[in-house]
Formats: sequence, structure tokens, C-alpha cells
Amino acid sequence: MGRLFGTDGVRGVANADLTAELALGLSVAAAHVLAETGTLDGERRPTAVVGRDPRASGEFLEAAVVAGLASAGVDVLRVGVLPTPAVAYLTGALGADLGVMLSASHNAMPDNGVKFIARGGHKLSDELEDRIETLYEQHRTGAPWERPTGAGVGRVTEYAEGFDRYVAHLVAVLPNRLDGLKIVLDEAHGAAARVSPEAFARAGAEVITIGASPDGLNINAGCGSTHLDLLKAAVVEHGADFGIAHDGDADRCLAVDASGEEVDGDQILAVLALAMREAGQLRKDTVVGTVMSNLGFKIAMEREGIHVVQTAVGDRYVLESMKAEGFALGGEQSGHVIVLDHATTGDGTLTGLLLAARVVATGRTLAELAGVMQRLPQILINVPDVDKSRVETSAELSAAIDEAERELGDTGRVLLRQSGTEPLVRVMVEAADIEQARSVAGRLADVVKSALG
Repeated sequence: MGRLFGTDGVRGVANADLTAELALGLSVAAAHVLAETGTLDGERRPTAVVGRDPRASGEFLEAAVVAGLASAGVDVLRVGVLPTPAVAYLTGALGADLGVMLSASHNAMPDNGVKFIARGGHKLSDELEDRIETLYEQHRTGAPWERPTGAGVGRVTEYAEGFDRYVAHLVAVLPNRLDGLKIVLDEAHGAAARVSPEAFARAGAEVITIGASPDGLNINAGCGSTHLDLLKAAVVEHGADFGIAHDGDADRCLAVDASGEEVDGDQILAVLALAMREAGQLRKDTVVGTVMSNLGFKIAMEREGIHVVQTAVGDRYVLESMKAEGFALGGEQSGHVIVLDHATTGDGTLTGLLLAARVVATGRTLAELAGVMQRLPQILINVPDVDKSRVETSAELSAAIDEAERELGDTGRVLLRQSGTEPLVRVMVEAADIEQARSVAGRLADVVKSALG
């Protein structure tokens, strides 16, 4: 059996790859691994917080997860449709032993995923994921486990207060109010459709929403952080100060300035880094990015006297670096931004609120603030339906990469990596000239298809 866990939980086509049986079995295994310091039959039973995004498949998968947890003797607090960072926050704030979020993030509606959250609201380490997988496989192949009966089974409670508690937390974090700002929010018909508009409105902003009518089938459909055209048009149409776009589970935030120009995660990270340093909150004058961060981000931060640490792609690796070294801010170009003093994971609503607060505090436009860095032209091509496991071992591909790097010299770079959540290889090329970047990336993508197809 291949490894079930990817870079962000267990993900696949709901009811095909990710079945109710799999969700139930994983939940039983997670209960035993993550709640092991509690007692399944003692004075205090473990507690789990369970939330989901609005996907139709989340309804039956949630039922399976809740059944698995309760059958293992875990009390369940169901918080309903809330963002991933809300479930992480509530897991920590309520002192729960674990959390579970059902979401496939930015993926299309047929997909779904199970994300387990450890005590304190933190993502799982590889070691914990491996332990859950191992125990799941043992149970699946017949290994017995002690099943509580009678009063020993877990109880299931609706925790409707989670919405207000999370929104109050977001607003309390802000250094200043947002009065006078007009903001367009694209909620991707996802988990933040209620949370994000409520938080911005409570903070004083005038809010216009798009993509805020989830029906279980339309999540991420032509909207949200992976489809910015609707947001760009809405910002210009309404004469808004800027716009914010989330993904399906709202752990991402991308922005659009008043003229409709995109402000990506690197630029947002740069703006917040300067704000936090000014406030004395940027510990060690360091920000954590990934190998996908634009070279322009690193150049700008070094010019401003801020050190950049780079990790593998994935906000879990950003978080691991931040926790290990005591850094306060990190994130990805895709819009995952972690402000560790206030969140244990990327939080798109929190990021958008802090960005808005910086605009108000400085009296500068988002375009002016984002101008602290200049993005080098960057081309990203996703190559599907190839054997992504051979990226590191293909001699043909290695030779093509060497040739591309010689052509680019010191003015650009090449990065090829396997997607952790989808069956494809990502080809990224940066260069001083956009046409050169496009040409090199196209040639490399062709080699990926021929060598790994």
C-alpha cells in the first residue's frame, strides 16, 4: 500500500479514493494515536473537534469520521462548516485532544480530504501520520482493538458557539480597526463564506462579497484564490480599496489591488514582515518562505535587512521551521501565511485582516505597500498524467534541467517537484525576461511528458 498521507492529509476523489470506510478507519486509528494521553475508559475521555467545508461529500464523510471517533470512545464536538484554521484554533482553545477537518482545500468539488490536527491545534508530523497509517492498516487487516460499550462510547455534541468564538478571536488580533475601507471578498463558495465577511464587518470595513453562496457543488468553481478574474473585475467595478480571495478551506489569502492587479503570497508576506518588524514582533528579523518563493521576495527582504529562510513546499514545513527556530512569520507564494503568535496554521481570513489593518495604519494603498518587492517573471506549468515518482531519477530529465540552468545562468532558476496533493509534476522557471522563462519552462514540460509519461 502506498502512503495515504500527502502534504496535507489524506486526499482523493470522494467515494472513490476517499471512502466512508477509509475515513472511519483512519479516525479510529487517529483516536488511538492522538488521544493516547487521555484514557478511553477512565475519568476523562478524549475530545475531538470536527469541522468541514461545504462540499456535498463532506456530509457523509463527516458522519463516518464522527462514527469512528465515537466508537473509539472519543467525545466529539461538531462545529459544522468552518475554515481549517478555525478548527485548528478551536482544537487548541477548547483543550481538545485532536481535531479533524474534512476538506480538499483548493481542489475541485469531487475531491475531498481528511486532515487530522494534533493537540494544541498543530498539523501532524510525518511520524504521527505514519503511526496512524500503520495502526489503520493493522485494524483493516483484522487486528482487534478494544471497543468501549455502554457508557464508554463517545458522545456527539453540536458546538455552534465555534463560529462566534473564532470570529471574536480574529477581530481581537487586529492592531487597529478597518473603518473607511471598502473591500471585496471572494469566498470561493467555501468554508469562510460566513466567517470572513462577518470578521471584516465587525472590524469596521465596508464589505462586498462574491462567491459566498455555497451549495455543496460550487466550491472553487471559477472563483476564489485559484481564479482571480471575478475578483479583479469586482474590485474595479465597485471602486473598492482592494480585494481578498480565499480557497475552499480558507487557509489561503491572495489579494487584488484597486486597479485589479494581483498581489500574491510573497508580496503579502513582505508587507506583513515589514509591519511586524516595525511593531517589534518579527523575531530574529527573519521570515520563512519556501523554495517556490519568488527571487524578488528574497532580494527585497535582504534589502530591508530581513533574513529569509527557505523550506520545502508546504505550509507544514514552513511551520516546522518556524517552531524549531522561534520565528514569528512564514508563508508561501500561494497565499498560505502563518502568523504564529495568533494561529497554528495558515489562516486566510487573519492574513487578509492584517493586510487591511496595515493599509489603514500607513494610509498607503495596497499597491504602494506591495511595491516593496518586484516579482521576477515566473512561469509555472503543471504536467499531469506522468510518473511523478521518477522526477529525481530520470537521466533524460536531469540532462534537460542542467541545460536549462546553463542557459539561465545567474539571472534565473529552475525548480521541478512532485505535487503532494495531485498526480502531476510542477515545472517552475524564473528568468529576468518573461519570454525566456516561458520558453525554458515549455521545453522542460515537454521533456517531463516524454521522460515520465
